[in-house]
Amino acid sequence: MTHPLMEALRVHASRFIDLRRDLHRHPELGLAETRTSDVIAEQLAAYGYEVTRGIAQTGIVATLKRGNGRRRLGLRADLDALPIHEATGRPWQSVHEGVMHACGHDGHTAMLMAAAHYLATEGNFSGTLHLIFQPAEEHPGGAKIMIEEGLFERFPCDAVFAMHNMPGIAQGHLVFRAGPTMASSDDVTIVLTGQGGHGAMPHRAADPVVAAASIVMALQSIVSRNVDPQQTAVVTVGALVAGSANNVIPDSARLELSVRALDRDVRDLLESRIRSLVSAQAESFGVRAEITYKRDYPVLVNSAYETEFARQVGIELAGPDNVTPQGAALTGSEDFAVMLEHCPGSYLLIGNGAGEGGCMVHNPGYDFNDDNIVVGGAYWALLAERYLND
Repeated sequence: MTHPLMEALRVHASRFIDLRRDLHRHPELGLAETRTSDVIAEQLAAYGYEVTRGIAQTGIVATLKRGNGRRRLGLRADLDALPIHEATGRPWQSVHEGVMHACGHDGHTAMLMAAAHYLATEGNFSGTLHLIFQPAEEHPGGAKIMIEEGLFERFPCDAVFAMHNMPGIAQGHLVFRAGPTMASSDDVTIVLTGQGGHGAMPHRAADPVVAAASIVMALQSIVSRNVDPQQTAVVTVGALVAGSANNVIPDSARLELSVRALDRDVRDLLESRIRSLVSAQAESFGVRAEITYKRDYPVLVNSAYETEFARQVGIELAGPDNVTPQGAALTGSEDFAVMLEHCPGSYLLIGNGAGEGGCMVHNPGYDFNDDNIVVGGAYWALLAERYLND
């Protein structure tokens, strides 16, 4: 039997599908979501929310208070698109060359807007609801900026929740996980400086290319030989740039690394070992290593109580057959992790579809599954009613 909230949101589904497709046609990159913010703010104000704009430039917090309940709930959706050229061929394909909603943030926003409309017009709750529309999840990290600008001081929350679509999982299927759920993400740049020379006389040079090649291979030993086999870690060399001619030894080489972990101590270990190994390898080849280590998003850790609460809401809405109570951790990263460092909460997944022809997010052929607007919107509405009436 379909939950009554699903039926209630299905009545207005077409308007939020239209909204999602409009946002998809007009994608905007992080901290530049001006049109997106305008559209969302105008509709929220019309629903009766108290709308605060300009947090992290284009971010929005919409507040709705009912009754005398003391609980305060935050629900977050992300706004930004990616610098990818779209290749879906959909009628609502991006009109901006080289920018597209390739991660489904348009859908996340539409789901929360569908819930916002229901909660404002039919919702039964007592307490304070904060809807957080966050810019720049992809880059440079809008959650951190919002928090630095006083998000939780200005809009206190007892718990905060977020949802992300996931291709490869059946449409509308809900996945929960308590504990470490998504990996930290660190960016590392290594510049090796040697002494260039003629390719025919390598003994008269200090070759940074050979050093770089050795470092690439040596880095692979960190996960296999320094990290506990029961822990998760990734060290990926995504770029190695050096030279421009086959008979010229260049003066320098540059490596770009992506480093990920699901444990804070493992994250620290990875940095320590990368620094030590690179320095030692460089010295052994007679070149100098300059390491720039940027810590980006932290490990996303879902708190136990809030995850159990979210899980029970999912079971009530969709039934146990459409819920994975404790899914696998992911090595992707998400800046909602920063919010969870400041407030208890949980991050869940909603399946975007598992059929043939679907593709992963961050792909030029990706598109959000509009059937999820009803499911996701109903989930947020039910979670808000249960949390703010508990």
